[in-house]
Amino acid sequence: DREQEISSSIFSSPRSGGQSSSPTHPTSRGLTSSSPPRELPPFEDDGDDLDSAVREEEEDDGEDLFDDNLERDYRTIPALDVYERTGIDNLDYEQMSPTARHEAEIAMRKRDREEARLAGRLREGVLYDESDEDESRPRRRRRLAERAADDEAYDKEEMIESIENLEDMKDHTVREWVSMQAPRLEIKNRFKQFLRTYVSEKGHSVYREKIKQMCQANQSSLVIDYNHLASEWQVIAYFLPEAPAEMLKIFDEAAKEVVLSMFSNYERIATDIHIRIAELPLLEELRYLRQLHLNQLIRTRGVVTSNTGILPQLKLVKFNCVKCSYILGPFYQGQEQETKPGSCPECQSSGPFEINMEQTVYQNYQRITIQESPGQVSAGRLPRSKDALLLADLVDSCKPGDEIEITGIYRNSYDTALNTANGFPVFTTVIEANYINKKDNKSVIDALTDDDVKAIISLSKDERIGERIVESIAPSIYGHLKVKRAIAVALFGGEPKDPGNKHRVRGDINLLICGDPGTAKSQFLKYVEKIAHRSVFTTGQGASAVGLTAYVNRNPVSKEWTLEAGALVLADKGVCLIDEFDKMNDQDRTSIHEAMEQQSISISKAGIVTSLQARCTIIAAANPLGGRYDPSLTFSENVDLTEPILSRFDVLCTVRDTVDPVQDEQLAKFVVASHVQHHPNSKTDNSTEKDELEDQLPSSSGLEKIPQEMLRKYIIYAREKVNPKLHNINQDKVAHLYAELRRESMATGSIPITVRHIESMIRIAEANARMHLREYVSEDDVNMAIRIMLESFIDTQKFSVMKSMAKAFSKYLMYNKDNNELLLFLIKQMVRDQSAYYRNRFGGEQDYVEIEEEEFAEKARQLHIHNLTKFYESELFTGNRFIYDVSRKLIIQSL
Repeated sequence: DREQEISSSIFSSPRSGGQSSSPTHPTSRGLTSSSPPRELPPFEDDGDDLDSAVREEEEDDGEDLFDDNLERDYRTIPALDVYERTGIDNLDYEQMSPTARHEAEIAMRKRDREEARLAGRLREGVLYDESDEDESRPRRRRRLAERAADDEAYDKEEMIESIENLEDMKDHTVREWVSMQAPRLEIKNRFKQFLRTYVSEKGHSVYREKIKQMCQANQSSLVIDYNHLASEWQVIAYFLPEAPAEMLKIFDEAAKEVVLSMFSNYERIATDIHIRIAELPLLEELRYLRQLHLNQLIRTRGVVTSNTGILPQLKLVKFNCVKCSYILGPFYQGQEQETKPGSCPECQSSGPFEINMEQTVYQNYQRITIQESPGQVSAGRLPRSKDALLLADLVDSCKPGDEIEITGIYRNSYDTALNTANGFPVFTTVIEANYINKKDNKSVIDALTDDDVKAIISLSKDERIGERIVESIAPSIYGHLKVKRAIAVALFGGEPKDPGNKHRVRGDINLLICGDPGTAKSQFLKYVEKIAHRSVFTTGQGASAVGLTAYVNRNPVSKEWTLEAGALVLADKGVCLIDEFDKMNDQDRTSIHEAMEQQSISISKAGIVTSLQARCTIIAAANPLGGRYDPSLTFSENVDLTEPILSRFDVLCTVRDTVDPVQDEQLAKFVVASHVQHHPNSKTDNSTEKDELEDQLPSSSGLEKIPQEMLRKYIIYAREKVNPKLHNINQDKVAHLYAELRRESMATGSIPITVRHIESMIRIAEANARMHLREYVSEDDVNMAIRIMLESFIDTQKFSVMKSMAKAFSKYLMYNKDNNELLLFLIKQMVRDQSAYYRNRFGGEQDYVEIEEEEFAEKARQLHIHNLTKFYESELFTGNRFIYDVSRKLIIQSL
């Protein structure tokens, strides 16, 4: 049987591998075998081609291929000594020319490359080198061989095959996956492409421009917006928070290559380029950081409470062997543990080793403590704090008192003291900072959009912008326009001056509010805390001298004495709010004398002699002696404050709780309507209903109020961008007023008028000019400053002196006052006098009061107001329950 012969010839020698089937075998050349033919066993295709006995024999002894039957494998089998017919092309072709053959090879390579890329197996340029098509350029293999022959350290990355599908991590963790060479190379290439090609909506190359700006400023940090990265490469944006240390190292390498490709010599200026990640979407609070966040990229916020000095930290360490002086290293020093060499490769000794100070590379190191912002702490909880490490160029990027947002890696570190107290498996945690965003005026200005700036400029062109700003201050508090005006000028502030670098004249305006209880003094302070960009709130009873200025503390780690900032230092370039100012001890109160005028705090404690900056506005609230303000006494007699501290306040505001039936009714309506409108469960979601409620709220001027967020931006823009200069002001007017005020002060025995009050007038004038975004202080600003100063001075007088003094300075007090307001004040005074006369004469209260028009017109003419028709038709007149009877020529008010 021929089938048996074929099968027996294949399996007769298992180790020969069926050589007889080859057409080049000697049997195919007609050579016969010398071995005699013999009967072959039948072939059984049942999965066991050899029986178990034969297998065991082969397993035990093996088969001797060089026995006497060696030539049996080379016998002639004609059926097997031919090629297989299927798939053979027997057609004849003409011989191809070398040019045609080369073109065909190029076409086939293109086809294979396209098929591989469409199938997603390989990236373009990996299967074949793109330089294959250009004969003039050397081939990849030849180039690598030449560079290797020249002993050049060629890049190993060229030997790594890159991958297309980064998402498929093949059951690895993210940290393991991004540490492998192939994914690492792919991430690096994609990030380099992102830096080179990302464009904004307007078509600008964002990061190329940022790199140019960074190099122009000789910096080494490039800020990347996380949202930009996520929009281009989602998988890289996913890997970054999960394995931040490894990813940032890849980013730094890629950024350095991109920078050096643009500026080849920049390595002489900055040896490393650091990528800073901004706008991480999720913001975590300090108190909610848990084990889940360990070794993750996090973003949190807080206030810097303390910082250490800048220390050198080991980065790349080299060691000297003490025995043979061999230099070991460099070793990379991480943040987790100290790196030590095992043994010396030269003398095989295990030490001792000394750090080579000259060849070791260092980096800057600083440790700061951040604490939760007071406004972010839940009720009844104490603020938590956390340490953060600032490395390289991040050091000194913030100081105590700054409110910051910090993006970094949440790490754990071993602490011996903590383990001793709590048991072994306990670790301290620290934030290794990657990016710090300071919440100061400059950062807010940079964040303003073009639309915001346009809105601010258009607001400033309003003729009554000053009055609108005053109306918008504390909109939930009714009345008290004098206090609101004083707060407005204090928020905008004047311009500091330093003549000849000899002594500094402050530009901040200090304000003291004193008055009866229940007149919203503390509410004003709380409002300023919210509207001011940087503010610190404290109370007189809870603040000591060191708490307001600075205190010395011993560092528990280094055992050194360090300075900790107090409230006034933390409020530098901001507002310090002190409630219950009269409750402070005299010793504590005198500690802020220097801070209020020189705006510095001198320290001489524990061997530390220094001076700290305290350039802040101080707004204080105080209660009078005995609880209520007595108008028959002067201001200094009403308040238990010394003359040195009173003279340091630019504006003194007295708030009195006077009985006025009409005013009290309007106040009650305002409070009730405000409670209805702002109730948390209010159903008035409809804007029309809210508008109707706002229309019901009584207002003294009827001006449109500025939204609070817009007002905040307006104040910051004015403080940062506008620096008004004194130009052609009426110096004679200021000098004459100062002389008059000095004379009146000596005559009445009220608060002393000093040279500081001239400076106060100039500061208030500059603040008023800044309120209107004016570059120069005009005559209007000086007049407004004089009016505010006089109102402050007259309100502090005895009631018996107040009227005569107001009449003497009436030409200054009437500046920029609406005639209707003046006439309303005048007619209210006449109603009050007539009610007092009726009460004293008849011993009862009137239901209504009648005032003759001629008497009212006579008093109005003394104020140079002749036309009263508009006043009779105004809402101010009718809103205060006044009726004008034309036939009887009487003005009637119902009480």
